[in-house]
Amino acid sequence: MSEECSQSCGSCGEECEDRKVDFSEQPHELSRIKKVIGVVSGKGGVGKSMVTSLMAVTMRRKGYHTAILDADITGPSIPKAFGINEKAMPTELGLFPISSKTGIEIMSINLLLENDTDPVVWRGPIIANTVKQFWTDVIWGDVDYMFVDMPPGTGDVPLTVFQSLPVDGIIIVTSPQELVSMIVAKAVNMAKMMKIPVLGLVENMSYFKCPDCDKKHYLFGESRIEEVAKQHGIEVVGKMPIDSSLAGACDKGLIELFDNTWLDHLAETLEVNLDENTKENTKENGELKMKIAVASDNGIVSGHFGHCESFMIYDTVDGKVVTTEAVPNPGHKPGFLPVFLDEKGVNVIISGGMGGGAVDIFNEKNIEVITGAQGKAEDLVNSYLLGELVSTGSVCHEHQHHDECGE
Repeated sequence: MSEECSQSCGSCGEECEDRKVDFSEQPHELSRIKKVIGVVSGKGGVGKSMVTSLMAVTMRRKGYHTAILDADITGPSIPKAFGINEKAMPTELGLFPISSKTGIEIMSINLLLENDTDPVVWRGPIIANTVKQFWTDVIWGDVDYMFVDMPPGTGDVPLTVFQSLPVDGIIIVTSPQELVSMIVAKAVNMAKMMKIPVLGLVENMSYFKCPDCDKKHYLFGESRIEEVAKQHGIEVVGKMPIDSSLAGACDKGLIELFDNTWLDHLAETLEVNLDENTKENTKENGELKMKIAVASDNGIVSGHFGHCESFMIYDTVDGKVVTTEAVPNPGHKPGFLPVFLDEKGVNVIISGGMGGGAVDIFNEKNIEVITGAQGKAEDLVNSYLLGELVSTGSVCHEHQHHDECGE
């Protein structure tokens, strides 16, 4: 502990060997959140909330369950962009977020205030605690990607988010002005201090494209974003133009209808990260661990997923089976079995046939589905681990109209 230390660990980003405090918070017990992505900027007015909203919309269109935690308590703008006017109401279980038109879960201070224009005149610790409660007290449900829209700068709220939430990475949003190098450096250095990876750099207001001649005009001068990114060893993952139609969509609450490809590369980057995380399935002490389930009838793969006798669940480490467990089929109520196996940590399900509804749910939960399999359960698992088992896409056609076979 240095002589200058104030012992105010909650507002300090330094790691002190003499006094380490764990500020991490657990989400609500009914929340299951896979990836938490922070969207940050070194200064205000660069379009951070717009990037947050567009990324949530983009990933939702790809079929993922997405959510936005609006941590910009004193300047919330997310609800307006999505056209949300209703208020979040507390229940005995906790606080439920508001769903957008396409099913994006959103929590913002404006969803709790009586009037959207009421100012939030609070001191830093209260604001930081509010953000923390958005994580611990809100019932988010199943979320593949949660985007956290943070206020500009490197103050109390970003520090609270980095310390309290399991942030998997951050997206830095900036603009082409001359100050960009210093602004990006501040955000990058804070991420390094908190040991959080920078997933990429997005330049907003990068250019203006003339609707008449289709030529790009650089209103702030030629961009230096590539040079700045190279200095810090990060990637430019998106360049967004000045587009009045986007601003109009946000003002009208219609951002979910806005179509663009500006952030597609960033979306692909996030997908790769999620896929790697799913396949690694917690890589502990350098070991690659997976759980593989086989719909089984007396040790033989079942032709009907929902009607199998049991699920043989194989724990594997570095491509080898280490433990085996037979779990009796608890019943094939519609939509139940995929959730049941997900809660057991299963990464791969192998079956002879499976209803389309069950396949869709497994896909939503990023559980790999192998259908059309035949033979002994253990042999099939070993074949999968060797990369020799391929899905045929077999569907139980005789059940697909009757909500059976796991649908």
